[in-house]
Amino acid sequence: MLRTAIAATAAAVLLTTAPGAVAQPPAPPTPIVPPPGQPHNLGDLKAEVIRYHDSGAYLTDLKAAAAPAIAWITERVPQVSRPAIVLDIDETSLSNWEVLRANDFALFTAGPCPDLPHGPCGLAAWLNLGDAPAIPPTLDIFTTARGLGAEVFFLTGRPENLRAATERNLHTVGYRGYTRLIMEPVGSEFVSAADFKAPQRERLTREGYTIVANIGDQPSDLAGGFAERAFLLPNPFYRIS
Repeated sequence: MLRTAIAATAAAVLLTTAPGAVAQPPAPPTPIVPPPGQPHNLGDLKAEVIRYHDSGAYLTDLKAAAAPAIAWITERVPQVSRPAIVLDIDETSLSNWEVLRANDFALFTAGPCPDLPHGPCGLAAWLNLGDAPAIPPTLDIFTTARGLGAEVFFLTGRPENLRAATERNLHTVGYRGYTRLIMEPVGSEFVSAADFKAPQRERLTREGYTIVANIGDQPSDLAGGFAERAFLLPNPFYRIS
């Protein structure tokens, strides 16, 4: 039996080391689960988020979240008077992944952005570049809504002094023909994004629009009502209250 086991082992070694043999990938590391009540290691979480984005799983989940929104818009828009949809911008319509990655997920509101893909990169400087790419599933939502004759409103926490750069960015990546871009007044402060966004949706309904869908990446984008349905897109990168 011992001789047989040694021979089998030797054969296995030959098979895995012979010329032309396909090397087997190493087993993934076993995740370290912290004790109950102890948070996960921040470095591990960042690495997990990067893998999630770069593997394509993030885009797959974006498509899965957008699909029911497209189906609902397609069904509902022809049924109502003055149909409209509301879209958030950052991590909903436009992706800031390049600056998030460059800054290692830290937030630098001020300062220049001279050396992407290397950081640091100031957020205001990045947004003024107007180089953020479109999030493809959201562009599909936009195209569907406009093709059916719905009005599209962009509702964002970006301040008003970024209007020109934001409009240029939206137009460049394909969001053409939207109805209105609604931005926060410069210097305004809100406890929650919902405190700004919900009243803006209410205002649109008072103007006679039926908001059939409200799409965002943060729960605070959707809180407060004044839309028939709300659709949350995945965003594991940051949280806005």
